[in-house]
Amino acid sequence: MSPNPPRPDLPDLDVASTVQQEVARLAASPEVRSAFNWFRTQETQLTHWQMEMARIPAPPFGESARGAWLAERFREVGLDDVRIDDVGNVFGTHPGFGRRYVALSAHIDTVFPANTPLNIRQQGSRIYGPGVSDNGAGVAALLGIASLLRTVRMRHTLPFVFIGNMGEEGEGDLRGMRHLFERGPYRHRIAAAIALEGGGSSAVVTRALGSLRFRVTITGPGGHSWADAGTLNPILLLSQALTRIAALQLPTNPLTTINVGHISGGTSVNSIPESATALLDIRSTDPVQLVATATTVHQIFDETTTPQKTTTPPPNLHIETIGNRPAAALPDDSPLLHTLRAVDRHLTLRTEPRLGSTDANIPLSRGVPAIAIGGGGLGGGIHTLQEWYDPTGRETALRRILLTLLDTLQTTAESHPITI
Repeated sequence: MSPNPPRPDLPDLDVASTVQQEVARLAASPEVRSAFNWFRTQETQLTHWQMEMARIPAPPFGESARGAWLAERFREVGLDDVRIDDVGNVFGTHPGFGRRYVALSAHIDTVFPANTPLNIRQQGSRIYGPGVSDNGAGVAALLGIASLLRTVRMRHTLPFVFIGNMGEEGEGDLRGMRHLFERGPYRHRIAAAIALEGGGSSAVVTRALGSLRFRVTITGPGGHSWADAGTLNPILLLSQALTRIAALQLPTNPLTTINVGHISGGTSVNSIPESATALLDIRSTDPVQLVATATTVHQIFDETTTPQKTTTPPPNLHIETIGNRPAAALPDDSPLLHTLRAVDRHLTLRTEPRLGSTDANIPLSRGVPAIAIGGGGLGGGIHTLQEWYDPTGRETALRRILLTLLDTLQTTAESHPITI
């Protein structure tokens, strides 16, 4: 494939037409046609990788065994400079020209705690078990693209960096991607990022849903329900604050939500508890509204506990941030989005823009063009022990990923002159 000349500044319709022509040219090239044919032969291998990985536990903050497995697979498929960083992210590169990379990633952690039974099995074309779709489908697609590059020789401009990252789920709080873009070896060298998330072949996350998560704890002296009657009760104080929070009028534009997902405290029915704790999740499509809502929630807890300060001893309020996912959005005129839409038209797919909380949150919040798309197939029962995955349609998604990557490599190289 020979590079096209740089694209001129054109009106949107002309840009779309130019991108569409380039995607068609890429798809018709002998190398890409060979790649498409190769994808047809790989389902057995992809399913094997998917099931093998799913049998390795990867609870939050306990993904190291799965990371070691993925590093070995990266070496097997021929990636260069395979390494594992300080938080457990796994990297491998495929050479190109220049020092900037296009990143293709998939998170390897799951929501399931340690000691969850991992009964991974195949029945007909479907596979079943915790994590087989989220994110077994994403990792299988990641390995499929990496393996393709070794098998079908392709000339392209910028190099790829393949990433199996940690900490996407729950209280992992995107720690793998956060570390990558704050302190990782590629933090200043990623020109565009594509995250592979679960199954599906049409959806694309272009807007990053922001969230702030808190652990709120109110403590007091505790005591006996009769002998110490009148002593401040942390559970009642916590309940008063949560009742006020429930009555807040939250905006619908930008859409903002508050959830209390867990409450704990106390020891027995006839004891005044010494502490009460709640876990709160605040989400918004707008970063300013997200912070404003969190500030209001903090004020409610302060006001609820402050009048009680005259008691002896006074209550203690502690609010710990346990999650901070930034809100951001990919501009509608982004070349990356133009490329994906052109690829979808070529493959007769319907582009379905989505709002979501994914690994794309971090690069988007730092101004790096990024999207999250599926690894193909169909999935269900996500985050349950009954999770399942059907590979129907996986080949189409692999074509989608490859064409998007190749065109993004070219447009990114045009925007950032290559230095060797």
